[in-house]
Amino acid sequence: MRFLWFWLALSNLAALVLYGVDKARARRGAWRIPERTLLIVPFFGGALGALLGMLLFRHKIRKLYFWILVLLALLLWVVGTAVFLTRVG
Repeated sequence: MRFLWFWLALSNLAALVLYGVDKARARRGAWRIPERTLLIVPFFGGALGALLGMLLFRHKIRKLYFWILVLLALLLWVVGTAVFLTRVG
């Protein structure tokens, strides 16, 4: 159980940092983090961090597919975690 919470905290923090770093690099015209990476991280547990990163840094908010995929990942994690917690206790 602790591993799940640790994993979610770490992956959400990583997602938030990735979105922030990519936004900073975009402003400087530097090498960017691939969109694929920014979209995969939410499905590995960083959905809330990705969503917060999108909103806090105003990054990728004009891209509809980012909204759809990040919110889908968040929904899957919320439902999956709820099912897991009800079965494990």
